[in-house]
Amino acid sequence: MLTPATLLFALLGGILPALLWLFFWLREDRLHPEPRRFIIYVFIAGMLTVPLALPLEQFAATFSSGELMFIIWAATEEVLKFSAAYLIMLRRREMDEPIDAVLYMITVALGFAALENVLFLMRPLEDGNVLVSIMTGNLRFFGATLLHTLASAVIGLAIALPFYRNPRLRRLTLICGLVLAIVLHTLFNFFILMNSGGKILIVFAGVWVGIIILLLLFEKVKRVKRPQFIYLRNKK
Repeated sequence: MLTPATLLFALLGGILPALLWLFFWLREDRLHPEPRRFIIYVFIAGMLTVPLALPLEQFAATFSSGELMFIIWAATEEVLKFSAAYLIMLRRREMDEPIDAVLYMITVALGFAALENVLFLMRPLEDGNVLVSIMTGNLRFFGATLLHTLASAVIGLAIALPFYRNPRLRRLTLICGLVLAIVLHTLFNFFILMNSGGKILIVFAGVWVGIIILLLLFEKVKRVKRPQFIYLRNKK
């Protein structure tokens, strides 16, 4: 039975861990922090994509199964997360540094993961299975939440690395980043759901390796500079 206490615990257990990860990633840009209101907008936008994704995924399950269903689910979530970040922030003039794209994509991913975590926690809490809720929360903190972060960050990197290049190249890298994000998300879903958790530690280890690579690429993005000839042209 869903009670106010159950809902409160589900909200706290789902949203607070996502906020902890968000604080961690925002520290990567502590020298030039983004306006707090934009971070809040994008985080909420990520949360709002969950009720959009669920019916689309349920519809996809009616005409697909196995690998195709996992691909459609992953594509649905990654496209929705990117669309939300794009509509709220990525197309705005205020996004003036390469690292901004990565941070906003991570923010929208953590917003999505936060509400998704709440929904996953509500069922065991309704049944009174507190231990199961704790285990679910821990697994999602170290697994699914980071998977959402990694997949969306790949799209952010695809925007950030060619940030000052020509539009055609930026569009191409964005498409490649979106495809790679969908592939990573699909593989995670496949190995988690099709193996009944038998290889969960291996899958989580793969996600953590991806996070380490992401941290290294973060440093590379910080060193992406505006080409001098573009800067001089804009000054005229």
